[in-house]
Amino acid sequence: MATRIPTTVITGFLGAGKTSLIRHLVENNNGKRLAFLINEFGDLGIDRELLLGCGVEGCDEDDVVELANGCICCTVADDFTPALEALLDRDTPPDHILIETSGLALPKPLVAAFNWPEIRNRVTVDGVITVVDASAVADGRFAPDPDAVQAMREADPALDHDDPIEELFVDQLQCADVVVLNKSDLLEASAMDALNVNITPHLRSGVRLLPAAHGRLDASALLGLGLAAESNVDARKSHHDDEEHDHDDFDSFAVELGDVADSDLLEQRLVQLVATHDILRVKGFLNRPGRDRREVIQGVGPRFQRYFDRDWRADEPRRSQLVIIGMTGLDRHAITVALGAA
Repeated sequence: MATRIPTTVITGFLGAGKTSLIRHLVENNNGKRLAFLINEFGDLGIDRELLLGCGVEGCDEDDVVELANGCICCTVADDFTPALEALLDRDTPPDHILIETSGLALPKPLVAAFNWPEIRNRVTVDGVITVVDASAVADGRFAPDPDAVQAMREADPALDHDDPIEELFVDQLQCADVVVLNKSDLLEASAMDALNVNITPHLRSGVRLLPAAHGRLDASALLGLGLAAESNVDARKSHHDDEEHDHDDFDSFAVELGDVADSDLLEQRLVQLVATHDILRVKGFLNRPGRDRREVIQGVGPRFQRYFDRDWRADEPRRSQLVIIGMTGLDRHAITVALGAA
């Protein structure tokens, strides 16, 4: 049997820094031929475009495959397996495959899919990397002990007893082989120590916690683990082991803005909207009149970042587009009007 191609599954909640981590791995891949499967939750291929905009040799159009037909863990047979087979059937197959799941994906069903007869002898899960927004978790945005929180909620009939975000966060931790505590540069040492203490009970034995800033980690710490994660998938517990997984609790929509003369003002409006609506994540591209380069804007909660990633190509329309992701029931009309896009 030919050597199976290693595949790394990179999971993590919305805005944790998965794409930044992948871009860093691309820049420091030590000459390996990499291929990528990018799973989007939203109407625009933002994450694929962010990766292609890195300008690094070895990150080409044909090497980055986007799966936009829903969550990857829900479309294994229809989308994931055929896309993976297409990469494996190339005349020159990749040395390593990176899969970036959407922020709402359960990693366990995806890992289990590597046992499917069509692919199990050709590819293996080198490891599962879960990226965590250390600053957000330290701020209590996701409860470090979901069981305790759930017990308190059930004891109080006035509280909502169902929080899919917390369950999803813990599921991603429980499936991990390595947990990257991204944005750790925003925390003091004492806060990092407390974060480690709170996260560790949700990890399987031997799982490493690695602090990082902007996804910058030595590739050798994440690639070449050789763990064959699909062989012990049953040991990776999940809140959703006995139920069908769906994303009815989440919603997303795209907004077309036109030219953006003042991106500072746009960011201020977005921060205000995050404060008044159930918005979890904002990402997109801006066309700035008089600028040759495309501006990226990304937000997680009230924290936003902007930067110019590449020149606009002559064959593409210069458009300003955002994807808004949040809890079901988002007031699309109010958000669109507030952004001046109605």
